[in-house]
Amino acid sequence: MKNILALPDTDIKRSGGILSIKRRWRVPAMIGIAIILTAALWTALIRLGWDLPSVAGATAVQHGALMVSGFLGTLISLERAVALKRKWTYIAPAASAIGALLILAGLPALLGHSLIVVASFGLAAIFATIYRRHSSMDTAVMAIGSILWLAGNVLWWANLPIAQAVPWWAGFLVLTIAGERLELARVLRLTPLTKRLFAGSIVVFLAGLALSLFFFDAGVRVAGAGLFLLAVWLIRYDIARHTIRKSGLTRFIAACLLPGYVWMAGAGIVWIVYAPYFLGGLYYDAMLHMIFLGFVFSMIFGHAPIILPSVLGVPVVYRPAFYFHLILLHASLAVRVIGDLLLDPALRQWGGLLNVCAVLLFIGVTAWSTRSVRNPRKPDAATAGQGL
Repeated sequence: MKNILALPDTDIKRSGGILSIKRRWRVPAMIGIAIILTAALWTALIRLGWDLPSVAGATAVQHGALMVSGFLGTLISLERAVALKRKWTYIAPAASAIGALLILAGLPALLGHSLIVVASFGLAAIFATIYRRHSSMDTAVMAIGSILWLAGNVLWWANLPIAQAVPWWAGFLVLTIAGERLELARVLRLTPLTKRLFAGSIVVFLAGLALSLFFFDAGVRVAGAGLFLLAVWLIRYDIARHTIRKSGLTRFIAACLLPGYVWMAGAGIVWIVYAPYFLGGLYYDAMLHMIFLGFVFSMIFGHAPIILPSVLGVPVVYRPAFYFHLILLHASLAVRVIGDLLLDPALRQWGGLLNVCAVLLFIGVTAWSTRSVRNPRKPDAATAGQGL
């Protein structure tokens, strides 16, 4: 199975029927995703304590759901739908986007929550189809990740404290990314023992999630241990250790991945130490954002030049300026986490504001980098998306 994140745009365009759907819905999809991301960032600032008005359903309590199940859930589902080239697969991204937009519109929460649960069922069905075509450990891990998204959304739909759904949402993103990285690590010819170590870290993490349903603090600690073990495995065996010596986009992606793994290892430690605080407060803020910003958004920064052309048909050319938002993300997150762990609300607030600025800078630089495609130059290493 080809890595979906590394698929060239030409591979996506071979099916005329799917391409026509893609063209028809490209602009609405981009607008919907942009609205959801903007709302998620707005609610992030409200959650940090900045004096901003709430807009309909865009309240601080909805921040995590909008970012994970609205923005990231839609983007990942759309990516898989485009890669699988089946019309029914577009139900998942459509349901998650519409569900998030209904929440933002201030309509009864049950409507939006229910649609997002439908979306997670759809993504699980997509991965079941992918696994039937390519039954391997990496596709199994990604399929399990989609089930974790479904489980987290069901807990959220059942109106349980949102903190109980968060570890499952984190697992969805972590396993999706880890499965992709395992697939790319095949070129390194991993030994059976190395693969068992990878599987073992996943089992520990999943055991922690299951335990959290009955003994929440203990479950968070076990899941944290799984995060730490998986991060150590990725630091040691991911192909990024080799591609960091390359140039252009290949090197930039590795520069996004490696610090992301360090943040995930740190998050695992913080989950173990501060598990009793997982229901709220500054320690909770650190436990979440080391994963969702330090790990997940670092991955997004790295893979956006590959994902956007293949999924939304928006050409992106690598620019050295990409390092600006990457550095700002990690530097501001360090300030925020230090503020969290030292119980300093001011550091947390300013670090969080700069986190939002890093995401906005990422959007701006990426949009600017699309203009150069209109006047293409000779291809270079910066535009190579394969084998990353």
